[in-house]
Amino acid sequence: MSPKHKVLFGLGLETGVHQVSEMLGHARLADDAGLDVVSVSDHPYFAERLDAYAALGFVLGATSNITGVVICTNLLSRPAPLLARTVTGLSTISRGRVVLGMGAGGLEEEIVALGVPRLSPGARVRALEEAIMVVRTLSGGGDPVTFDGDFYYVTGLTPAAAPTPPIWTGALGPKALAVTGRRADGWVPGHLADWRSTLVAESRPIVDEAAASVGRNPTDVDTIYNVSGQLTRVPLPETRDDEGRWIGGGVTQWVEELTLAVLEHGAAAFIYLLPPGDILSDTTVNLWAHEVVPAVREAIAKR
Repeated sequence: MSPKHKVLFGLGLETGVHQVSEMLGHARLADDAGLDVVSVSDHPYFAERLDAYAALGFVLGATSNITGVVICTNLLSRPAPLLARTVTGLSTISRGRVVLGMGAGGLEEEIVALGVPRLSPGARVRALEEAIMVVRTLSGGGDPVTFDGDFYYVTGLTPAAAPTPPIWTGALGPKALAVTGRRADGWVPGHLADWRSTLVAESRPIVDEAAASVGRNPTDVDTIYNVSGQLTRVPLPETRDDEGRWIGGGVTQWVEELTLAVLEHGAAAFIYLLPPGDILSDTTVNLWAHEVVPAVREAIAKR
């Protein structure tokens, strides 16, 4: 299975308030190495985490070529019309180096503590779909927009001139997966699920069916994987745990596994990250950016 688009390779950045120098340093390293994307997480209810969009603005200002994305935007605490203005503003400043990652909401009690109204799981998914529609109507120029939805309402707003950025969703349940198929450009499987996982095997067909139901080509919805695990110069005895989850390996093992993910499973992007609070070592970043990524790019280019 040949990739339809250029396969993207990225790096998940640190977002702790005590990790600013590491975040910016690794963003610059990723940019200089020719990676495609850097990501930050969005947890506005935690005082020890940097605000995602404040961090993203600094990262884009500190780099020249790499694209930035929040995976995933805490939509419930960032109303869609304002989110549209934020993202199109960042896109204008950075010359288009933005992807919009969106989620229906994760940690309910923490989100409610921000003063956000509590929504049922079904309502969250409907709000996600409306939000994607609002962002699309408020970007790309055109006549003033009035949108009257169940969750968002705007009157006579002029769309920003910046084009709509690619929209990726972090979706788990069937209804959210269907929204992804109907509305989004990419899907980020949750729980670090990988290309061999049952979660992806059972979820991706829902995305594809929903895309086809509205006349879209399912291959227009990319699958973007967050990947984690050990990354060493020498091979490891095991690359998966007893439950079949990827736990990392040596450079050659990473190259073989990611190449298979692209050619056999249609993976469109990989973003290497560590658990929250950890700090990426320069050695790990360099192995990823200068050894694993170029080798995978070369392997898939030959097919």
